[in-house]
Amino acid sequence: MSQQDSDTVQQRRENPDPNEQVKPLPFAIMLVIAALFTFGVVYIAETPLNLPGTWGDQRVLADMAAPVKSATADGAALFAANCVACHQATGLGVPGAFPPLAGSEYLNGKPDVTIQILLHGIKGSITVKGSTFNGEMPNFGARFSDAEIAAVATHVRSQWGNKGVAIDAAAVAKGRDLTKAQTTPWNGGQDLEKYR
Repeated sequence: MSQQDSDTVQQRRENPDPNEQVKPLPFAIMLVIAALFTFGVVYIAETPLNLPGTWGDQRVLADMAAPVKSATADGAALFAANCVACHQATGLGVPGAFPPLAGSEYLNGKPDVTIQILLHGIKGSITVKGSTFNGEMPNFGARFSDAEIAAVATHVRSQWGNKGVAIDAAAVAKGRDLTKAQTTPWNGGQDLEKYR
């Protein structure tokens, strides 16, 4: 056997080298793609652009606007969101740091005191139930409406055994007008004495 015949026999024993073959998409899938493409083109071409949509949840722009705040404010919710961290949910405050609201002379006295404290805040020394506190309470006059301040004031004057009368928005508006020149927090209890 010659060398050439030996090479031919060996070549016939070997598998051919692999190569990629073209495998087209099945005809059914090509039909589905063509149908979807045609539908999309026809749908876009035939849809009027100047009419409101007929599909969807049928909401209009007014349905997505923010809800209108009710005329009444929730004093308990405002207290929980803004005051409870310092004065605690029990109204007992934090000894040595934040004065208690439960049994406070300032809350159970004239409504004007509570209004002024909420409108302008307090900075400095204040004595509540025989204990002196020296800190700072923020003002809520710029952040809260008259109705919201009235709601918070009424809430704290009626909780934890307090017996203060309810405060309305008109009283807050009057107090705000009387002290509109006040731009800084009250200087502790001494500034509030004229309202007690």
